[in-house]
Amino acid sequence: MTYHEFGTNNKRVILLIHPAVVIWDYFEYVVPLLEKDFHLIIPALPGYDPDREGDFTSIEEIAAEIEKWLKEKGIPEAECIYGCSMGGAVVAKLLSNRVIHFEHAVMDGGITPYQLPWIITRLIAIKDFLMISVGKLGGIKLLEKAFSTDELSEEDIRYEAKVLGMISYRTIWRTFESANNYAMPKRIVTDCLFIEYWFADAEEKDRKWDIAYIRKAFPSSHFVRYRNAGHGGLAPFYPEKLAKGIRKLCNK
Repeated sequence: MTYHEFGTNNKRVILLIHPAVVIWDYFEYVVPLLEKDFHLIIPALPGYDPDREGDFTSIEEIAAEIEKWLKEKGIPEAECIYGCSMGGAVVAKLLSNRVIHFEHAVMDGGITPYQLPWIITRLIAIKDFLMISVGKLGGIKLLEKAFSTDELSEEDIRYEAKVLGMISYRTIWRTFESANNYAMPKRIVTDCLFIEYWFADAEEKDRKWDIAYIRKAFPSSHFVRYRNAGHGGLAPFYPEKLAKGIRKLCNK
């Protein structure tokens, strides 16, 4: 993975983990709002890294690689970690590993492991794989309806077409197979005292199972609903809200 850093002179570290079907510059509008006060670290996840060839690995491997990199950099703890959708799955895994201490954490529409029979989880992964593959073949507008996203502009569509043209079908499959089924302990113990699960009102129905899982796995979590937004819409469309939410959380 390639790690992009901003505000490196600041002591307080924030990790920003991007969702699937975008690259690390998903946070380009958020960086200027936070880099003056925080040291921002944005990993370009495997399969979505324009600077390195390769396919997506797994939520578990990504979490382990981030932990290794942070330890090698002498960063045993961070002020906050934020992850959206698939990135939220990475956050959940990092919190359960307890290798790096995170003072605050946000899972924004974070994907949690399906609590369903194996065959059902594979059928869901196939459905998601086919939907993204259709987008890769040119049906990008279908993604708005399929994943409760905000309405995409022509510029957004060109961006998605670029990303979908870059990533492999193996990356698409592994992304959904792993994000839906990554391993978590039956009993989760975390040293992060301030955890929030954010979700957009447009995706509230779709996130019902995820919210139920977070309530059980991280019972002290606080839930925040964002109105008039879609899945993964804060960073590209409402970066001020995202930055404000992180600052508010970090003041706790």
